[in-house]
Amino acid sequence: MKLKLLLILFLASLLNSKELANHLALESSPYLKQHLFNPVDWYPWGKEALQKAKEQRMPIFLSIGYSTCHWCHVMKRESFEDREIAKLLNENFISIKVDREELPHIDAYYQELYRKIYGRSAGWPLSVFMTPDREVLFITGYIPPTKESYSEGFTALITKLSKLAHDKKASMKRVQEIAYQIEHKEQNKVKKDISLGSFITAIKESYDEIDSGFGSGRKFPEAAKLSLMLELSQLSGDKELEEYAYEMLDNMALRGLYDHIEGGFFRYCVDSSWEIPHFEKMLYNQAELIKLYTKAYLLTKKELYKQVVQETIAMLEKRFVKESLYYSASDAQSDAKEGSYFIFSSAEIEKAVDGLKEKEAIKELLNYTPYGNFNSYTHINLSTQKRVDGFDTFKKRLLKIRQKRAYPFIDKKINTAWNGMMIEALYSASSIDKRYINKANQHLKALQKMLFKEGELYHQGMIGKEITQRGLLEDYSFLIAALLRGYEITFDKEKLAFAEYLLNRAQEKFYKDGIWYLNETGMRVRAGVEDKYYTAAVSKMVQNYLNLASLKGNFRYEKVAKRSIESLESVLEFKGIDAPALITASLMQNYGIVVIKSAKENLTKERLTLYASRYPYLLLKKAPYKDFLACTLRRCFAKDSDINKIRESIEAYKYQR
Repeated sequence: MKLKLLLILFLASLLNSKELANHLALESSPYLKQHLFNPVDWYPWGKEALQKAKEQRMPIFLSIGYSTCHWCHVMKRESFEDREIAKLLNENFISIKVDREELPHIDAYYQELYRKIYGRSAGWPLSVFMTPDREVLFITGYIPPTKESYSEGFTALITKLSKLAHDKKASMKRVQEIAYQIEHKEQNKVKKDISLGSFITAIKESYDEIDSGFGSGRKFPEAAKLSLMLELSQLSGDKELEEYAYEMLDNMALRGLYDHIEGGFFRYCVDSSWEIPHFEKMLYNQAELIKLYTKAYLLTKKELYKQVVQETIAMLEKRFVKESLYYSASDAQSDAKEGSYFIFSSAEIEKAVDGLKEKEAIKELLNYTPYGNFNSYTHINLSTQKRVDGFDTFKKRLLKIRQKRAYPFIDKKINTAWNGMMIEALYSASSIDKRYINKANQHLKALQKMLFKEGELYHQGMIGKEITQRGLLEDYSFLIAALLRGYEITFDKEKLAFAEYLLNRAQEKFYKDGIWYLNETGMRVRAGVEDKYYTAAVSKMVQNYLNLASLKGNFRYEKVAKRSIESLESVLEFKGIDAPALITASLMQNYGIVVIKSAKENLTKERLTLYASRYPYLLLKKAPYKDFLACTLRRCFAKDSDINKIRESIEAYKYQR
């Protein structure tokens, strides 16, 4: 008992001594207690310190750490226990100590500020110099007592920043510079560089260089990831990444994923080398790949890509369309056998090449053997892009053989999301064949008639049956995208207005407290971001917001997109390259969408030239201008009658970002 009393008396005497000049004595935080005997006049975070700084017009030095932080201890020993440094701090700043474990929200705020400025995490200790009104003048991590190669010394910083803080004009300028860095130049630059580097690395690490695709097992045609590869190569100039993308597109078009007899893509390949597919044909696959191959064709003018687009659309018109509406999918089986409609016996192959002078060349093109490549049968694959004259005749003969068989079961549901994808694909493909514009318009009209009733969008149904299931997030996402693409092609303001109506309805239904949900009623499911089978609805919706913000000059839409991306950043961090469409949305936001404005006839005439640009995020908007204007949401940066000069300006814009 005596010992306890003596200890209390000893502590009381210390509290009254000049050694304890700071204000941490009553704090319970172990970290703050570690600084109790510092000669620095520390305050805890709170009203007293912040009010004193304002009243005395004293700048603030904020130091954040925690009790087991190594470099916090080093800085304490080197600087906060040094009487000369303490004297400088006490004379020039109100010094505040924060335990990041006690006040994590304070720490989180300044850590985020650091990340926005520098594009990386700060860690601890975190050192912040501020004006009396808490406007940041300088933020950094560990500071050595004297100058080192990586930092100015603490003594010099105290003097310099104190002088800056007391010069009202200079401090205001510095605050504005930091704000500009955060909101504009530096934030975008850092995010862009880090994103490009990390995303490119991640894609290359997941890429199968032997067989061209993602992963070493079965291969899926991951359209969103392939599209991102092309975008990243355009933004970065990475030729290797561009080659990987085109290699994969070539293999998907030449090997077994593609139906070389009737056109169209199967769902995926069961092997790593794209030889044998799972023989389903899904509407969403066709739609996303048509759009992707159109994009690749515009960039390369490669005939193979154009052929794939045309044949796939023709196959769908033949097999999947009724009353200008698209069915959902076709089965892999017919006659209870996997792929039996699509494969050929050795006798059928021999019959189809019989009498053709290019017989041996065709067999070589197929890598044909009488043993086949699938259960003793042959599924058609091409070994190269080499043109063999007799191949078209060979294909027609095989088609006649097929037509004697029963076609696989077709799922005749009309799905709004998937029809929306296909309508967008048709508008895109009109850059290859203008006739697809009318097809897209017909399909859009039919879809609206069946699945948009009394201001309400519905999810799916059967032709001639009652429609009851209300629309999901994906239905709104993909139909809006189709309407926006349709506007770019037709410049029909009604499409833009309908897209805007659906966008606002989607926000009312599926967006709650910064989170997107897949459905409106029942058990609410938060929208996921993975794109393995087809593009995630939430990522498509965010892209829609960014595109519509640019076309309408609407900053509210931009804010929703930005908030959505921020709310999904942690998910994106976890999912990484498996969320390529969300990465695309993030890049669209960080780099900026460029809108080309001009008269309709100008845009129509130069559309292909613009779409062949090396900048991936372009939109076209009808405007009463004789010249072309290239604009972002906030400014126009080029004006010229020469479209090639506009393209050059867009290229320059990319590198100025």
